[in-house]
Amino acid sequence: MRVHHLNCGSMQPVATPEGLVCHVLLLETKSGLVLVDSGYGLVDIADPRGRIGPTRRYVRPRFDPEETAIRQVERLGFAPRDVRHVLLTHFDADHVGGLSDFPWAEVHLTAAEAFGVLHPQLLVERERYRPAQRAHGPRLVEHTPAEGEAWRGFGGAKALDAIDPGIVLISLPGHTRGHAAFAIDTGSTWILHVGDAFYHRAQLGEVGKVPLALTAMERAVAFDWAKVKANHQRLAALWAEAAPDLVLVNAHDPALLRRAQER
Repeated sequence: MRVHHLNCGSMQPVATPEGLVCHVLLLETKSGLVLVDSGYGLVDIADPRGRIGPTRRYVRPRFDPEETAIRQVERLGFAPRDVRHVLLTHFDADHVGGLSDFPWAEVHLTAAEAFGVLHPQLLVERERYRPAQRAHGPRLVEHTPAEGEAWRGFGGAKALDAIDPGIVLISLPGHTRGHAAFAIDTGSTWILHVGDAFYHRAQLGEVGKVPLALTAMERAVAFDWAKVKANHQRLAALWAEAAPDLVLVNAHDPALLRRAQER
């Protein structure tokens, strides 16, 4: 399938010189267009206080309507109605804001993440999952990856054949209760989008330094910090393998977005 790498939300947190992006995948499949995450949406731009809340003052989004997924879908020559499915790594505002621009689309996420959104147990969940983000009544489709299944060593995988046989959901909790990654088969390579399982490429071993502001933010919002660190280790091992048929990306590293766009 053809894959488009989009930035659906530039952000400029304090003491983060490169800034952050919202790396969204747009997939052209036989069953229509599919988004992996949705970035910020038009309603976020219209009501940042109600939709994003106090965290907007820390991450400082640009709120550019031209960066929204719906506007980029249109610029690529597609009709918004062609977007049939949205696959969520997790339900944080900068990943789900665009859902309200595609209210007809089915929204796929892990059952664990849906539980955290609808029945928040911890303070970090009550603060991060804002009811305004689902006020439009998104059509949630819950998935429970089987622990017996695996993808390249990651346990808890589920092929989403009903959408496209080249899409695999991978359970990767830590950042949130039910955080997920998605592996996409393009024919010649696999793209593994791991959402917020890590923030910066230096966490995986690339030369450079992780801004302290990012490390602090990652720990402050983590549902399970031990699992976050374990994910870093597993993804660092995958990064070190440098498999020629795998492209590893995350949600917020602008350098990884640029490299993916240039491939």
